[in-house]
Amino acid sequence: SSGELDNRPLIEQILELKLAQARRLGDPNWAEVSLASKMAGSVAEVEALLEQLRAAAYPVAQGELEALAACAARHGAAEASGIMPWDVSYWAEVLRQESFDLDSEALRPWFSLEQVLGGLFGLCQRLFDIRIVATEAGEAPLWHSDVRYFRLVDAGSGEPLAGFYLDPYSRPGSKRGGAWMDECLGRSRTPAGEQVLPVAYLICNQSPPVGETPSLMTFEEVETLFHEFGHGLQHMLTTVDRPQAAGINNVEWDAVELPSQFMENWCYDRATLMGMARHWQSGEPLPESEYQKLLAARTFMGGSATLRQVHFALTDLRLHSQWTPNCGQSPEQLRRRIAASTTVLEPIPEDAFLCAFSHIFAGGYAAGYYSYKWAEVLSADAFSAFEEVGLDQEEEIVATGRRFRDTVLSLGGSRSPAEVFEAFRGRGPSSGALIRHSGLAAG
Repeated sequence: SSGELDNRPLIEQILELKLAQARRLGDPNWAEVSLASKMAGSVAEVEALLEQLRAAAYPVAQGELEALAACAARHGAAEASGIMPWDVSYWAEVLRQESFDLDSEALRPWFSLEQVLGGLFGLCQRLFDIRIVATEAGEAPLWHSDVRYFRLVDAGSGEPLAGFYLDPYSRPGSKRGGAWMDECLGRSRTPAGEQVLPVAYLICNQSPPVGETPSLMTFEEVETLFHEFGHGLQHMLTTVDRPQAAGINNVEWDAVELPSQFMENWCYDRATLMGMARHWQSGEPLPESEYQKLLAARTFMGGSATLRQVHFALTDLRLHSQWTPNCGQSPEQLRRRIAASTTVLEPIPEDAFLCAFSHIFAGGYAAGYYSYKWAEVLSADAFSAFEEVGLDQEEEIVATGRRFRDTVLSLGGSRSPAEVFEAFRGRGPSSGALIRHSGLAAG
């Protein structure tokens, strides 16, 4: 109550310092400094994208709020004040269970690590014309008995392309949590002109095998594995020999998630998912009803989720492009003006979200939070290239996959991401696929 821990003055101080620094660099505001090193060309371009997403998400989010209120009423919890912000998570979970009772833990038996790896590697062979081969003991140095080493070779020529380490299991106390991809060796040439092939680390933290029971994954862990492998593919399939621009190096912040999020889309492709989702004991495929639940879960409360990210991104962008110490409003007042069109539940008077928005004040995302949605637009639009030719049309899928390999996965940071994307897609990115995948398309 003393206010000594109120960091709102710090927020203004940070914004003032960034504004002053931008002007010393010859830019009108910090947003221009941020975008100079990103794929997005201007503040107006980012605003236009966010408005497309906002316009699609807002009516859907309104409908979702009405559905939560109706759910609460069915359970005898209707109040004159209606749904409040602290009610949303609870009633969303109740409604989710009523709509489709998806038990993530119960699906584990259908996703053994070996089955999932088989599906992932088979997909990569189909799309990118590569083979992924497990190596013999002793072929590469290993730091733990859980770790395996794989080689990538061109399926047509047999030419070696890259390698990667897979360290899949949690080791409490001796291994950092989470999942990530990192560089072991980058593609380059020695002073003598010899080719150095890229090697990646692929690290996960899933349950290890126990006795006769293999490592069984949640669907979220399957998505994570596909995601990190997408980063790995861009590192391993690069054809750029200059380390500074090979693989993921020098790829702009708002484009680097394109290959990873692109790979996640295949987890919802019927042929890919049903081909690897087999019960580890009986071999039975995942029941159709469970597949439909996974599809429903992907878009559940999708309007609210999209609108929330648009609110965060637009607040960040305008604080760094429009706010000044003399603009006549505080950062919080600017944020609340934005909330009028980006929230379906008005923030309560005590709301102090900005005071905890560490991404933009302490995490390097100043005027860059939009990158999350920008990258989703790119990845969804890239996947839609495969949808347009028909996911069951093998010849067209193979050709499209090869084009993705030769552009997005090959060129790394050697060309601007806008050029690379256009070389693959034949045009600039469109938000239409993400709007559709998020369940926001009209009708």
